[in-house]
Amino acid sequence: MEKKLVYSDILRKSWKGLISQFWLLVGLIIGFTIIYSLLYLFALPAKGESMTTSGILISVLCWLLLCLFQLGYMKNCFQTLDGEEPQFSSYGQVSRKLLSYLVASVIYTLIVAVGTALLVVPGVYLALRLQFFFASMVDENTGIIESFKRSWEITKGYTLKLFIILLILILISVIGQLALLIGIFAAIPLTVLMYGEIFRRLTAPTAS
Repeated sequence: MEKKLVYSDILRKSWKGLISQFWLLVGLIIGFTIIYSLLYLFALPAKGESMTTSGILISVLCWLLLCLFQLGYMKNCFQTLDGEEPQFSSYGQVSRKLLSYLVASVIYTLIVAVGTALLVVPGVYLALRLQFFFASMVDENTGIIESFKRSWEITKGYTLKLFIILLILILISVIGQLALLIGIFAAIPLTVLMYGEIFRRLTAPTAS
């Protein structure tokens, strides 16, 4: 039986997961945003001054902290989709993936950028086909090259549906921003949960 990406089912499952762990998932986003913003403010040079060495180091620290949070939060969302309570220990567990994720993110950005330079459409296509390298790293513990191969494999034949889902995710984010400040904090975990749910559906074994 062919796998199907039913938009309403994906949204329903993700929304159910968000409601089940709403305060934890939203609280993590708010807490990280506050910590990240405070650190970033320390890195900003004073008016008329150039960036100091300490400012550069803090900026690098902010970047590493952001990547670590993304990895851990994705793990938390997979736990939520599995009906489990998200664990703070996840951030320590995924820390060993930090370097691989940094390298893979740079590679992904370069590939999409080159594709976008070639009349945009190739960039969008490559972004859609390779986007699940991140989910594969977190959920399947794959390496850099293996994660890209995995994403390319599971998205074959689903480009159009994934593009429509991308538009839905963008719409959710826009609605979240319009719904005052708290709206975006709820929209972020919902879109991450949907991303994880799509990955799970694409990697689920097909019935014979």
